[in-house]
Amino acid sequence: MDEAWVRLDVRTFEADRWATYSDRCRASGIRLTTFAEEGDSPRHRRRLYELNKECAADIPGRGPFYSYEEYVRERVDVPSFDARGVVLALAGDEWVGMAATSDRRARGYVFNEMTGVRRGRRGAGVAVAMKVHGMGFAGLCGVHLVRTVHHAANARVIAMNRMLGYADAAWDESGI
Repeated sequence: MDEAWVRLDVRTFEADRWATYSDRCRASGIRLTTFAEEGDSPRHRRRLYELNKECAADIPGRGPFYSYEEYVRERVDVPSFDARGVVLALAGDEWVGMAATSDRRARGYVFNEMTGVRRGRRGAGVAVAMKVHGMGFAGLCGVHLVRTVHHAANARVIAMNRMLGYADAAWDESGI
C-alpha cells in the first residue's frame, strides 16, 4: 500500500505553539479565512476547483483530476462537505492555498481531504498555518480526532504531519 493513515488528537494539540506560521503569513500579506467566510458562490466554487486541481497535480500517483462538474458532485455537493472546514490562504485577491477538512463525525473524526499551496508560494509555512487554523473544525463537529492519509512518496507532507503531531493510525476499512 502506497498510502498511510495518520491521526491527530486535538485535545493535546497546542495551536499556540505554531502561531509563528500564521504571523509569517500575515507579515507577507497572506490572510487565512474559510470558504464559508468567503461565501459559497458559483465563482468561488470554480476558484476552489482550480486551486485544488493545481495543487493536486503534485500528489504522487494522483492521476487525472476531476472535471469541474465531477468535482462539485463528488467533493462539494456531498453531506461531508462543510464550507467552514475549508481553510483558504489569500494574497489579496489571489487564492494561494487550501486545507479542506470534511465532516466525518458519524465515524468519530474529521478528515483532512487536501492541503495544498500553489508552487510559487510553497516553503513559507502557509500549509502549516492553514492546517493549524483548520484544527478548530474538529471542535465545531464535536469530535477530537483529525485523520488523513498521505502517499508514502510525499515526503514534505509526511514531514509536516509528523511535525504537527500526527501519529500512525489503523487503516479505516469503512473508507473515508
